[in-house]
Amino acid sequence: MELKVFRDTLSTMGSLWETKAELPIETELLIPDYLPQVFKIVKCFVYPVTLQKQVTPGRLTVEGYLRCVVYYQAEDDQSLCQIEQKIPFTRAMDLPEGQHQGYSVTVSGEVEYLNCRAVNQRRVDVRGAYALSAQVCAQSEQEVITALADCGAEQKLIPVSGLRTVANLDKLLTAEEEVTLPGQVQAVIDISGVGQVDEVKIITGKAVVKGRIQVALTYRSQPGYQLETVEQAVPFNQIIDLDNAPEDAVAFAEAEMIGCTLTAAAGQEGAATLTVTAMLHLRMVRQVECYVVADAFSTQYSADVTYKTVAAEQLAETLNRTAEAAASGTLPDENAQIIGCLVTLHPLEWAAAEGGVSLGGRACAHVLCMNSLGEIECYDRSFDYQLPDVWPGAADQYRAECWPVVTSAQPAAAGGEVTVRVSIRVRGLVFRRTKETVVDSIACETALENTEPDVALRICYAQGGENIFDIAKHYHVPPAAMMKLNHLEDLQLTAPARLLVPMTV
Repeated sequence: MELKVFRDTLSTMGSLWETKAELPIETELLIPDYLPQVFKIVKCFVYPVTLQKQVTPGRLTVEGYLRCVVYYQAEDDQSLCQIEQKIPFTRAMDLPEGQHQGYSVTVSGEVEYLNCRAVNQRRVDVRGAYALSAQVCAQSEQEVITALADCGAEQKLIPVSGLRTVANLDKLLTAEEEVTLPGQVQAVIDISGVGQVDEVKIITGKAVVKGRIQVALTYRSQPGYQLETVEQAVPFNQIIDLDNAPEDAVAFAEAEMIGCTLTAAAGQEGAATLTVTAMLHLRMVRQVECYVVADAFSTQYSADVTYKTVAAEQLAETLNRTAEAAASGTLPDENAQIIGCLVTLHPLEWAAAEGGVSLGGRACAHVLCMNSLGEIECYDRSFDYQLPDVWPGAADQYRAECWPVVTSAQPAAAGGEVTVRVSIRVRGLVFRRTKETVVDSIACETALENTEPDVALRICYAQGGENIFDIAKHYHVPPAAMMKLNHLEDLQLTAPARLLVPMTV
């Protein structure tokens, strides 16, 4: 008689790799003639924009650019001005080779150091380094044993859940909207935006994503450092082709603004057009489950069983949270007048919390002030923010693909102290990794010998928490026969028990 082994494939999570690369920052920014000359450099920022992520065997290639933004004070009228430049990059990072069916790549980073100086009144030199980091999650189809038959095979089945990636797309979108400004724009200081996806609809072969980008335009309408802000919603509607997208898939989309331009309308005072460029992140996953043989033995043969570990991933939660935080400190000049505030976010990190782990990050509030000497200064205040959620387990069991964005930053000064209250919205997906030990192979070649043919019944003194299957495996008897003889309904014992073990069935 031959042992029959039934196999299937299960979508499992392979390796989780983290790799880093350093991007040099070496550029010169030339100030155009329509902007005033430099009196003083106030602050320099570098923002990463990832356009493409490509994984080939043993290599990850990331393409994009760094937005280098410089704020400076004008020479004649104390005006706050801004210039920026794109620094393109293509970086290849090594990965371990392996056979995988798909990848999920998350790219983030932070500035290592940055030096910015005015070479002359029309040229700014920026030197530094940016630490680019990538997290790569590989997915693969792994063969598992789902059932055994004949040769007196007994098996313990457990459910193993996994995720099958249906779509993992990043697509550039462009949207326009008319905006009416209360006054003439002399200089744009900052344009920030918060994406809001209102609807994700899956139609046959297509995904329809509707939403808007809430744009905040900060500008000067006259010389000086007084700033004004106007907000405008820019709607978008994207149709993405998808092949064989199942109806039971979980779809998530997020729009991340990466650029915006303001174009004045000819002959119409105060009228302008906002053109937004955003990266639409579309993720679709489908839950799959199958029963796998976790343990096995034979009542007729001495079975040779080997085991392996399979790592599966489940969708723990779809996040849409807001974290409130505050940064405070003493102003170097207690008479400084607050002009505005910018906030930069560092990559999200897992941290230990009571009862499990939580998700949070570091941030820095950059408070722009006019001091008593008539110079614009930037005071930096670092702070931490944390989401209120706590997930059970350890940090290595989770990974997050999230997009944090600052929704508001309100600075206030009193008595020489400055306090910035910040709201940070975090949207994305949290995945949990589980590991299960299952049977890899089983062979039944040597028949069992009954050394005590006269013994028909044995007594086993079992402890609470033991499993009938494990006891039956020790005696090479069917677990069903033990349960029937002892009038049991559950394989798991909750209390110590005196069990009868049938040696002949």
